[in-house]
Amino acid sequence: MKLATLRNGSRDGCLYLVSKDLQTAVCVSSIAANLQWALEHWAVVEPQLQAHYARLNNGALDDIIQFSNCQLESPLPRAYQWADGSAYVNHVELVRKARGAEMPISFWSDPLMYQGGGDSFLGPKDNIPLLDPAWGLDFEAEVAVITGDVNMGLKTSEASRSILLITLVNDVSLRNLIPGELAKGFGFFHSKPSTAFSPVAVTPDELGDAWDGCKLHLPLCTYLNETLFGFPDAGTDMTFDFPRLISHAAKTRTLTAGTIIGSGTVSNCDRTVGSSCIAEKRMLEKITTGEITTPFLQDGDSVKIEMLDKTGQSIFGAIEQRVVFS
Repeated sequence: MKLATLRNGSRDGCLYLVSKDLQTAVCVSSIAANLQWALEHWAVVEPQLQAHYARLNNGALDDIIQFSNCQLESPLPRAYQWADGSAYVNHVELVRKARGAEMPISFWSDPLMYQGGGDSFLGPKDNIPLLDPAWGLDFEAEVAVITGDVNMGLKTSEASRSILLITLVNDVSLRNLIPGELAKGFGFFHSKPSTAFSPVAVTPDELGDAWDGCKLHLPLCTYLNETLFGFPDAGTDMTFDFPRLISHAAKTRTLTAGTIIGSGTVSNCDRTVGSSCIAEKRMLEKITTGEITTPFLQDGDSVKIEMLDKTGQSIFGAIEQRVVFS
């Protein structure tokens, strides 16, 4: 099942089902006014949505619209909890190596995670505003899961059942603001502006054998100015899988239905597949040649993030954004 949120002037938008081929959509506000409401009542709502989804794909519904014409929010335009991990420790090790810093051995056994701003997400086609080019604007292509209610102290072995939906992320970062914030010892704030998510969020059954209950085993493709920037496999070199990230987030707190848990920048040890963010490419340049040549995002640059299934069909639709100096 594929779900999207269309802009309708309200903060939470209107919930639509989207066909498997991403061609058509139908409003399901009679079942659930918005995605957050659906997630909070998932046991009741999910069977109804699945039945409608089957009818949509069979051409048995009226009032369908062309999905390509829709004005979209991120599937959840806002969330009670947006927590982003750093599951690809290879990526963390690389960035630290480039600046001559040793990586604590605990990073391989205890996940890194920060609490992002969930009050206002960018839509998948929205511009990325840039107030100051000196801030070092970067994209970060990631996978994320959306959970149901999660009890405090949930064991990793039980966490997979809490995953209701899966989506893609552009975790927008302001790289040149990060060092100063981290030096204060209180983590990210200014350096992590509004995040964008893919046009649709999908239930795990949509992914077939590419989803093993813990990881998504498909390449995540990122394009910068229409040129392929990277295509690392999201299931490869993922040190901490999603159940581990969920249980980590729930160690000392309950998680409300609609919590989004991000994987962090997808990264493979195989450098021939490219990168999912500019910072990683810059660090590889520094390590290899001693000189950084790739600039951060500038006014007018475009970013596209997408994942295709084994037949070449887009699964989540594409995040397609342009940087606009404002």
